[in-house]
Amino acid sequence: MINHLLLDVTSGTIDWSRGQFALTAIYHWLFVPLTLGLAVIMGIAETCYYRTKKQFWKDVARFWQKLFGINFAMGVATGLILEFEFGTNWSNYSWFVGDIFGAPLAIEGIIAFFMESTFVAVMFFGWNKVSSGFHLASTWLTGLGATISAWWILVANSWMQYPVGCDFNPDTMRNEMISFADVALSPFAIDKFCHTVTSSWIIGAVFTVAVSCYYLLRRREQKLAVESIKIGTVVGLIASVLTAITGDHSAYTVAQVQPMKLAAMEALYNGGTDQGLTAVAWVNPVEQGDYKNQEEVSLRVSVPYALSLLATHSLHGFVPGVNDLIKGYTREDGTRELSVAEKLVRGKMAVKALMAYREAKKAGQSEAAAKYLAVVKPNMKYFGYGYVTSADQLVPFIPLCFWSFRVMVGLGALFILFFAVTLFVVYRKDIARYRWLLVSGLVMLPLAYMASEAGWIVAEMGRQPWTIQDMLPTWIAVSDLESSYVALTFFIFLALFTALLIVEIRILCKQIKKGPEYGDTVDTSGEAAKNLGTHELTTDKLSN
Repeated sequence: MINHLLLDVTSGTIDWSRGQFALTAIYHWLFVPLTLGLAVIMGIAETCYYRTKKQFWKDVARFWQKLFGINFAMGVATGLILEFEFGTNWSNYSWFVGDIFGAPLAIEGIIAFFMESTFVAVMFFGWNKVSSGFHLASTWLTGLGATISAWWILVANSWMQYPVGCDFNPDTMRNEMISFADVALSPFAIDKFCHTVTSSWIIGAVFTVAVSCYYLLRRREQKLAVESIKIGTVVGLIASVLTAITGDHSAYTVAQVQPMKLAAMEALYNGGTDQGLTAVAWVNPVEQGDYKNQEEVSLRVSVPYALSLLATHSLHGFVPGVNDLIKGYTREDGTRELSVAEKLVRGKMAVKALMAYREAKKAGQSEAAAKYLAVVKPNMKYFGYGYVTSADQLVPFIPLCFWSFRVMVGLGALFILFFAVTLFVVYRKDIARYRWLLVSGLVMLPLAYMASEAGWIVAEMGRQPWTIQDMLPTWIAVSDLESSYVALTFFIFLALFTALLIVEIRILCKQIKKGPEYGDTVDTSGEAAKNLGTHELTTDKLSN
């Protein structure tokens, strides 16, 4: 109903609702990438056991599976809360597009989650109860289930960034799905999935290397540590390169469907042809830049032509800046992008005509209803602009987007270098002798999480103020709640999620300090257990 979209919600409710959702998403994403990444590590380790039948590889697989299980449980808890918030804090959004957005979430819950929960039980409790081949399949299917789960979540998120495969029904006031294939297989969803999953493999690889470096620094579990570093660096290097490739293609897609996000990422105020990709520039990290003037940011160092190549796949392609998008511009194919002022006019026409259509329909005035509907349909593309009052509302917070993007890209390049160097050393040298490299492995773990979170900040903050791109701004999507209620639950969730994170870190650290549980082929009693992995003689026994 139209009243659902015309609530006078206070700014406090909007800000607290956004803050609460951001809080939940940030905490949730601390667990998800490690789940996806460790799934690959433990799958490779168990594959080595299946091929060699050596007890050592079984012990390695069980060790990483134990850490996977701890993290998996925490991720499920935060993920459920995140989905419930769509109904509690964003009810107008759920009403407006629930028929579309709910489908991938339902599939994720019914298929992927049940797949994960089924095979994860076999993986943990099926040792020596099912065949080694079936157990190996269960391990890989657990990881596949987690990846499929990520696919459907990212399909839902990508639709918010690039709404396709839907049509607005003025009688129900809801957007309805007309093509499931367009929603599930949109180019934006494919790019986001590939980029997100490969970047998650980096988290798993860095975590594996960091734990192994800890063991080498403590001079224990040396064989497990060295072999795990070999697996982690191979996975990490491949994942880092794939993340860079998918990131490049994702940036091209963003340039086509979310040009304002790209302009914010580059702090590009005035666009043009032959645009260079900014390496560094002085963008005040706490103040929105004065994009209204005709000057670009100072101290800019750019790679010539790189932005045009990235955004248009042409060295001389035109890339619009913030002001171009506000004032309107002509694309290279001759089509014209409307100015914000024109979009606001057409958006308000759509909103008013829709209200009039519903009144006429209610009064049984079919001819008048048809006349208003003829106004709604061609202007529905700009419906969201009908609730915007100023062009400034459509510009994301540029400093946050600009610096987050550089943190993500810069650390991504660092990971490629780190994995390449570590891979060379672990195969050609005695890596335990290179203390600086082992310490670097520990430092990489928090940096990997920083890069991952920075990527999501770019993705989500870059599309502000839109809950759904060009369709529904945030202040229309929220529920009509008292801001004090949302603030209270914000702090409750903050305390709850922080406690969960502390608990997970403590359990993980405890299990890492405890180390792997070795099979019967190794004597782990008495002093032998304390010194396990310290001497080469002991580690050689593990491979028998």
